[in-house]
Amino acid sequence: MEFGRELPGKRDPQARLKDYKELYLDFSATQIKNQAARCMNCGVPFCHSGCPLGNIIPEFNDAVYRNDWEEAAEILFSTNNFPEFTGRICPAPCEASCVLGINKPPVTIENIEKSIVETAFEKGILKPNPPKKRTGKTVAVVGSGPAGLAAAAQLNSAGHTVTVFERADQVGGLLRYGIPDFKLEKWVIDRRVKLMEEEGVIFKTNTNVGVTVKAKDIVKEFDAVVLTGGSTVGRDLPIPGRQFKGVHFAMEFLSQQNKRVANIKPEIDHTGEAYKNGDLLATAKNVVVIGGGDTGSDCVGTSNRHGAKSVLQFELMPKPPENKNETTPWPNWPMILRTSTSHEEGCDRLWSITTKEFIGDADGNLTGLKIAEMGWVTAPDSKLPKYQELPGTERVIPCELTLLAMGFLHPQHAGMLNELGVEYDERGNIKANGKYQTNVDKVFTAGDMRRGQSLVVWAISEGREAARNVDIFLMGTTSLEAKDHGMLDTVYA
Repeated sequence: MEFGRELPGKRDPQARLKDYKELYLDFSATQIKNQAARCMNCGVPFCHSGCPLGNIIPEFNDAVYRNDWEEAAEILFSTNNFPEFTGRICPAPCEASCVLGINKPPVTIENIEKSIVETAFEKGILKPNPPKKRTGKTVAVVGSGPAGLAAAAQLNSAGHTVTVFERADQVGGLLRYGIPDFKLEKWVIDRRVKLMEEEGVIFKTNTNVGVTVKAKDIVKEFDAVVLTGGSTVGRDLPIPGRQFKGVHFAMEFLSQQNKRVANIKPEIDHTGEAYKNGDLLATAKNVVVIGGGDTGSDCVGTSNRHGAKSVLQFELMPKPPENKNETTPWPNWPMILRTSTSHEEGCDRLWSITTKEFIGDADGNLTGLKIAEMGWVTAPDSKLPKYQELPGTERVIPCELTLLAMGFLHPQHAGMLNELGVEYDERGNIKANGKYQTNVDKVFTAGDMRRGQSLVVWAISEGREAARNVDIFLMGTTSLEAKDHGMLDTVYA
């Protein structure tokens, strides 16, 4: 009742286009405390169910309000291994479920979460905490994205000896080579990896299981294996002209730039393979980003930093409402128009657009796109409208670089997964039972490999839940925290 919703200020768009530093300005301790005070300590805190991790939000808000950062950190870390990641790049479904959000702006849960973890590092509250004794069991985690890191951290805390295998040259998965530095500077990842190493987790990079190391040898060597390699096969756009130079997947474009920022020559991509299309730069080009999600937004911000001539973003579906949507009422995640910091820096956005053909010149270079508008049309012989191309709207626009940011289909099957013989579900993801166990003995899976592309907060949740089941598989019981905050499992049958 006393304070309105307030977030940290952002650096001037024209200034931040000159670098890849994070966007937000410092937020004072008083401001953070005031924001925590807005939490109403609800009788039924819907933010718990809105968060895939089940974060105990009112309690850590109250601890921040009382200036008890140690208690706030203890509460937050009991459910979230990496709030420094979620506090920067999570879209905050918890805030969408905040009870205050029914008729007021919701509590700034995400920023409070980030403040807790950064204060914990600053004050020395968060420090290496290796297990007091080892179980003698060994676990291999394949993939070092948020799901793999969460699984590794939890299993290590249970006393198992954990080795994380990563095919790229550095740890982090898409946190490292998919998320631009202006959203997540990579020292944040390095700081956490160093802490995990000090706690006993072993990291092996440049190790492509299924290529440089046989997957079946890993299964033989370790007592359990957790597959957390992510969903890496991008959704393509197989229309005429797809072969022209200048049509690329978003991740190839983004991972190259992240390597440049890290002063690494972009020769090997995030999958451990050589880049096949040379340097991808948007400088002085008309850029079209196809796909309206976060990855597309990241392409927009990166293209502007390259000095693109123009940046245009397409979305196949209609423009969502700018405010509350009656079809997704509280406490559901609202389907509304979202404008990112990258859009603020300069971008034209078009909705209800279909791309029909890539246009190129005699040398094989992309020069334009043939597009058309979409809309709901009711045929004379039908009572139901159909979403289809609108006649007379076809046109060609100039474009020298198209970035495909339409999401991911499933994990890479060739190599490790086919060698192991894991089963796939109808979407091409790894099939697992309710205990995150695949059809292959000793082999578990979690994250985007199992559930399909999703949020970082879901990846961490998956990694934690898989770790509990691996611990039970190895020991018959577990003391690892559950999402329901405290239930112990004692039987694996």
